[in-house]
Amino acid sequence: METWRRNLAVLWIGCLVTSASFSMVIPFLPLFLIQIGVHTHTEMWSGLLYSAAFVAGAIASPFWGSMADKYGRKPMIVRAGFALFVIYVLTAFTTNPYEVLALRILQGLLSGYIPGAIALVGTNTPENKVGYALSMISAATATGGIVGPLLGGGLSHLFSNRIAFASAGVLVFCSTLLVIFWVTEDRFKPTQQRTSVIASFRDAWHNKPLLSAFGLNAFTAFSIMTVEPVLTLYVAQLSGSVRNASLLSGVVFSLAGIASVVFAPLWGKLADRTTFRRVLLIGLIGGGFWTLAQIPFHQVWTFALVRFIYGAFFCAVFPAINGLVVRFTTPDFRGRAFGLNQTANQIGNTVGPLVGGWIGGAYSIHSLFWCTGGLLLMVAGMAWFATGRQAMKRVNKANVGM
Repeated sequence: METWRRNLAVLWIGCLVTSASFSMVIPFLPLFLIQIGVHTHTEMWSGLLYSAAFVAGAIASPFWGSMADKYGRKPMIVRAGFALFVIYVLTAFTTNPYEVLALRILQGLLSGYIPGAIALVGTNTPENKVGYALSMISAATATGGIVGPLLGGGLSHLFSNRIAFASAGVLVFCSTLLVIFWVTEDRFKPTQQRTSVIASFRDAWHNKPLLSAFGLNAFTAFSIMTVEPVLTLYVAQLSGSVRNASLLSGVVFSLAGIASVVFAPLWGKLADRTTFRRVLLIGLIGGGFWTLAQIPFHQVWTFALVRFIYGAFFCAVFPAINGLVVRFTTPDFRGRAFGLNQTANQIGNTVGPLVGGWIGGAYSIHSLFWCTGGLLLMVAGMAWFATGRQAMKRVNKANVGM
């Protein structure tokens, strides 16, 4: 088997397992808080624990990206895997919310398995296969997002939330061992430049097309996170039963995830045949339109069907943005580029729920669908101008002789 194909297969499994480990435990943090004795301000603690890792990750990602360009992407994946293993296992033994908060902050500061995998795949894959490879990694994370809640919920029900945390750690440990023994980083050349975070920002600042990709990532994450956190509440409204909301929400989320698994590789192949720009525009326009199309449907199953179609289009977006990051950078800067790209994503993930919560509280959940759909269409307009023909020409000239 060719090296790049073996890398892709191993990292596909690794990203699936890492994504599953995350979704095994994060949705159940509110229940875990109650289990360790937090019976007041539970919602506040849940929000704090959810956001803490995003904020910490936004701060730390550029540093780990610099280290990846200096020492290699594979060592950074292994480092992140072992860090997650230790953090998940330690979380299983926590007894108060302050300990959980400290570990969540450490998780944000030390993680980076999936961004590292994206950077390695983007650098060690033939140019005409990059779109397909990045879309496969995206499909793996989507699959993990489907499997994780089912596995975590089952373990929590049969045993306890502590067992679910410990199991998540063991799974990440196993995926890290796979990387150690089976992933080969053939094309790594240590950067000869200084790899400080400030220098990374300065170099990125002079690469305008790369900055546009970061901006598109941040705005896209912000757009979808205005509505994602309240989807469970909306499903409860549609079903008229809070008791069945968790099950029905799980089905709705799973359908969008299944659409990603099915269609992401197809979008990747289309990007390889055409351009990442074209696929990005299709994904953003389709995602925006089908977000707005969810508004008229007031039956759970018709709503779920429209969410599936939305997922089929939107799954094209983030792999296409990652593909643009690959196209807009030289290999010796790619680790730092994906670190900064992760920071942009985390900023959007952090700010989006805050704005969405304010809009939903001031108006209605329906208003959030209008907001998210409109924002995605606006981002499509931004992508049209920011990744235009002149920008692509500059990138092609810069990448001659890569």
